[in-house]
Amino acid sequence: MLDPIDHIAIPVKNQGSLKATVDWYLSTFKCEVEYQDDTWAFLRFGNIKLAFVIPEQHPAHIAFVSAKAEEFGPLKTHRDGTRSIYIDDPSGNTIEIMAEY
Repeated sequence: MLDPIDHIAIPVKNQGSLKATVDWYLSTFKCEVEYQDDTWAFLRFGNIKLAFVIPEQHPAHIAFVSAKAEEFGPLKTHRDGTRSIYIDDPSGNTIEIMAEY
């Protein structure tokens, strides 16, 4: 079985553009808001979630769910109860490794 991608996090310009970005995606595509606050938002599509993040608070990244997440180091528990660790791939891209949930 292949490891699933949970979400891809892409940056918005700043905190003020977060709502406009979410509104644009909602009016352009068939998706729904799973979570939104002043610093980030999760939009659910049929096959993946997109996270919109403020660069100063959350890195742009791709998140994988892995049964071996703990092997990458200590996991942090997030507001939604998921646990993960951020690492860099050999090219310096930020990767989030999430524990199965």
